[in-house]
Formats: sequence, structure tokens, C-alpha cells
Amino acid sequence: MDLGLKERRALVTGATRGIGRAIAEHLAAEGADVAICARGAAEVAATVTALKGKGVRASGRAVDVADHAALGRWVAGVGHEFGGLDIVVSNVSALAIGREEANWRAEFETDLMGTVKAVEAAMPFLTRSDAASIVVISSVSGREVDFAAGPYGVFKAALIHYAKGLSYQLAGKGIRVNSVSPGNTYFPGGVWHKIEHGNPELFAKALALNPTGRMGKPEEMARAAVFLASPAASFITGTNLVVDGALTRGVQF
Repeated sequence: MDLGLKERRALVTGATRGIGRAIAEHLAAEGADVAICARGAAEVAATVTALKGKGVRASGRAVDVADHAALGRWVAGVGHEFGGLDIVVSNVSALAIGREEANWRAEFETDLMGTVKAVEAAMPFLTRSDAASIVVISSVSGREVDFAAGPYGVFKAALIHYAKGLSYQLAGKGIRVNSVSPGNTYFPGGVWHKIEHGNPELFAKALALNPTGRMGKPEEMARAAVFLASPAASFITGTNLVVDGALTRGVQF
């Protein structure tokens, strides 16, 4: 299937590893120009080099999305650099699970407001696109109570609600908005890799919950996000796509 992404202009936050990196790579493989950000300058530079190797325009900057002014400047800069934006993928998470007040604030500033501010900064460019799309990366923890209940789960749920609301508000402008809720996703250096070695009992419990017998891979989450972002999904908006290998048991109506 041709996803219609060739020469489209995409922006992905938190894209130097894991799901974000896989999304950026899949967008580039489909011919889209891609801009990325993350907090580590060296990792950003290495990722940009890899993306350029796919024959597309790529750029990146070290940005902490909780610094909303810096985030807005970067998004606007990418829009001007690329001559517009067609796709925004908000992926960054504070991954704050504990119930301390600092974690609530981190999840609010990073996950929720980092998404809101990225979308707001991109809106002048998205309104000029003929295939504008926003994809918000949430989590199955936003759909059901699990070990991440608390700051992480609450704000992942808020992101699903935010995306759904935006889809209705922006439909008349031709801007689609969807969310993706990944299940447990394993990759070297990721949270589940760390739990596997630091808390093997929790890792074993989490693994046993999935009837597939394994956790997801970043590229499996990325394929879903890239499809939703693409013109091939032109009549899909307001959807929360769960990609979890049957981990969750709730029925979506």
C-alpha cells in the first residue's frame, strides 16, 4: 500500500529511541521529510544522520518539551525550514509513575502540555496543509487501571480525551487527530529493559499478562502511528488505536 507520505513534512517529539525513533524511521522510509527533537544533542545528531541516509530531508534539535517556549520556537522553526508541516506526532513522556507531587507536575508539563504546546505551535502550518494529521502517543495505561495508575495513567487518559476533542474541533479544517495506545513495548535501554534487570519479578508479571507471550516492539507501534498519520487514513479521525497484542481486555465501542 502506498501511504502517500512521499515529500510530506513530519515532526516527531522524543524520537531518538524506542517508539519515537521507530516512527521517525518509518516516516522517512515512506519518503517523508522528518524533524525530530529529544533532550540529548548527541543522540539527536546521530538520529538525524540516520534519517538523512534514507534520502529525505531531516533535521533535529535538543529540546526539553517541558520547556514550552523552547518547544514552540523549535516547532515554528521546523515549519519555516520545511516550508510547512503536514504531520505532528507527539511522543514524549515523563514516565512518572510514583505518586509524589513532582511526578504529577512532570506528567502535566511533559505529556499533556508538551503535546498541547506542540500542536498549538504547529497549527498555523497544519491549517495550510491539504493532508494535515496529528497523532498523539498515549498508552494502554490511559485506558485501564494497571501498575502505572497515578500520574502516568491519568495524563495518558487525558491525552486520549484531548485528541478526541481536537478531532471534532478541527474536522472542518481538514485536520485529522488520532491517538495510539501502545501496550508494553520492549527495546534495549527502554523502561521494560530496565525493569527486566532491576525488578525481574515485576517484569515476569507483566510478561505473563500478555497472551501472546511477549511484549511489543517499537516498529509495531510505529506502523500503526505512521498509518494513522498518512493520507491513506484520510477518513480516520478521533480514533484511539490500541496496539497491545491483546494485553487489555476492555471492549472499545
